[in-house]
Amino acid sequence: MIEYRKSVTVHGREIGLSTGVLAQLAGGSVLVQSGETAVLVTATMASKPREGIDFFPLLVDYEERLYAAGRIPGSFVRREGRPPEKAILAARLIDRPLRPLFPKGFINDVQIVATVLALDMNVPPDILAILGASTATMLAGIPFDGPVAATRVGLMGDDFIINPTYKEIEEGELDLVVAGTKNGIMMVEAGANCLPEEDIIDAIDYGYEAVQAMLTTQEEFIRELKIEPMAFAAPANDPVLVSFVEEKASEAVAEVLRSFELSKDERDAKLDAIEAELGATFAGLGEEDPLREKAAANANKLPALFKSTTKKLMRKQILVEGKRVDGRSLDEVRPISSAVRVIPRVHGCGLFTRGTTQVLSVVTLGTASDAQELDDLHPDESKRYMHHYNFPGFSVGEVKPLRGVGRREVGHGALAERAIVPILPEHEQFPYVIRVVSEVLSSNGSTSMGSVCASTLALMDAGVPIREPVSGVAMGLIKEGDAVRILTDIQGIEDFLGDMDFKVAGTRDGITALQMDIKIQGITLQILEAAIQQSKAGRLHILEKMLIAIDKPRVELSPYAPRLLTLKIPVDMIGLVIGPGGKTIKRIVEETGAKVDIEDDGTVVVSSIDGAKALAAKQIIEGMTRTVEVDKVYLGTVTRIIPNLGAFVEVMPGKEGLVHISQLAEHRVRKVEDELNVGDEVVVKVKEIDQKGRINLTRRGIHPSEVEEARGQ
Repeated sequence: MIEYRKSVTVHGREIGLSTGVLAQLAGGSVLVQSGETAVLVTATMASKPREGIDFFPLLVDYEERLYAAGRIPGSFVRREGRPPEKAILAARLIDRPLRPLFPKGFINDVQIVATVLALDMNVPPDILAILGASTATMLAGIPFDGPVAATRVGLMGDDFIINPTYKEIEEGELDLVVAGTKNGIMMVEAGANCLPEEDIIDAIDYGYEAVQAMLTTQEEFIRELKIEPMAFAAPANDPVLVSFVEEKASEAVAEVLRSFELSKDERDAKLDAIEAELGATFAGLGEEDPLREKAAANANKLPALFKSTTKKLMRKQILVEGKRVDGRSLDEVRPISSAVRVIPRVHGCGLFTRGTTQVLSVVTLGTASDAQELDDLHPDESKRYMHHYNFPGFSVGEVKPLRGVGRREVGHGALAERAIVPILPEHEQFPYVIRVVSEVLSSNGSTSMGSVCASTLALMDAGVPIREPVSGVAMGLIKEGDAVRILTDIQGIEDFLGDMDFKVAGTRDGITALQMDIKIQGITLQILEAAIQQSKAGRLHILEKMLIAIDKPRVELSPYAPRLLTLKIPVDMIGLVIGPGGKTIKRIVEETGAKVDIEDDGTVVVSSIDGAKALAAKQIIEGMTRTVEVDKVYLGTVTRIIPNLGAFVEVMPGKEGLVHISQLAEHRVRKVEDELNVGDEVVVKVKEIDQKGRINLTRRGIHPSEVEEARGQ
């Protein structure tokens, strides 16, 4: 085995590439290392396409191994199972900049697997995995218009940081990933703390510059190894067949695309009818027609050619006439309506409709024990805000079995979550765990941004004191040569047949999240900047329409939401409140009906839908953890009588002291029972607390005013 190595230094941090030792039977494999983080990435291609395939089947897997961080999985079987959410998001992060770089018409199965073997908390592995995926693909000789590489940009104070640590990401104002080739930017994804558009643009530019050294290193690595990609030329369509489709369908398709009054369903139905008529015409060609002999062999190519013709005509209409298929101008947003409290009993809900895209978001408020526990390689152990996104088949008028959550649902939910987290109140101000579920009821473009809008409405409806409302908009692009048109609020057909899907979310003051994917081989920073600037007007317009339904968070929570009361107890008293085997805390819960959560720092959160029950539990805990003070007078209850010795009095919940027989009264007491009985309320003063913590009480020498004060407490 011969190992080949290459390294590149990016902003003071060395990144090493090595191949030739590990995973030798994979098509291409590379070990990417930086610091003590190591990611093995392999790329493997099927020798020939599967029969009947008419799309590119790329599969990207990102495998987290908990041994990389010296941990054992927390599941019952103690091994890794279904990929955690962040692993799914990392796989999508790899997929998105690579997919457009495979040649059109290439349909061999390709699988890329990134396995995290070792983790250094100063070096997140996802960026290394993108670099490794590009390198492994080229090492495998797969047709690929790379290389591509990515970098993460953080912001601490006024300074951008390339590839920040987990801690710097957590403490910074920005978490932005930029991927690109030498031809342009391929992918952008970011979460930001309401940063101005100009700062985001500068960060993207800064990150793209940092990518260049990694691109050069990959080129040198492949050149030194003398690896040539497999020759591939996309099969050309028969020009006679292309002419037939364009001649028979173009006029009818163009007429449908210019019929601005049509709804999505009506337009789709007319296009389907034209395609069906085209197929019937093709099947009924006469014997003298030159296409007759090709009919059987080429009938399966008609759908793709019809789509290509539709795409060409739609793009031409936008580029030349500046008109979209629904008649809107390039920067016009579809009609918007918003509503809250559309369903009963839930803690909060918002309904957002934009054109025929409709999303219902529902908020549920919970207690600390409802937080999601995380079992992955990231340092976060739990999270208090969860955003889940559901996309059923009926939302696009299709029949689709309801199975487990797919990667798309995870990705869209994570994007909406990222957009909203910066405007949530601090835990100390609002100690609830928050779950939002976005139900897509109808989809015609940008349901993820619809989820952001609906969720903002729902949070305000639930009474969550968000800092500012957030809205989102999806931007599109049509690019032919030097002709560029940027579209605001794209619908399904513009996403499907366009060149870019660029989602931007933010408040009035700045951006909280963005995500850009393209289908072409790179765009310039200038195009990206124009899209970001144009998006601002769009999302502010949407925000204005949203606020008609509700313009600020409600003052009162839903009557069905739990009431939380928070108190702080000394850490050394946590065991006292919990009790042996949880006996004490269980008793409190049983007596009051409230739920009690205790954190490691002594924060206690008491919750109940009935506020009185929560208050009762809080008072019990306060009493248990209150410190008994010498010379202070208390109203207590006699709990035990010890003949000839004295009586034990509980002065606070769980705290009792002894009143010796000599201290029961100002006069001599012969028998304890002559003065006190179990259950009597009695005013006592703390005489002393001995070295063992035992409390000695007295009834002697207490002034009448002190008695009154104790009884009034």
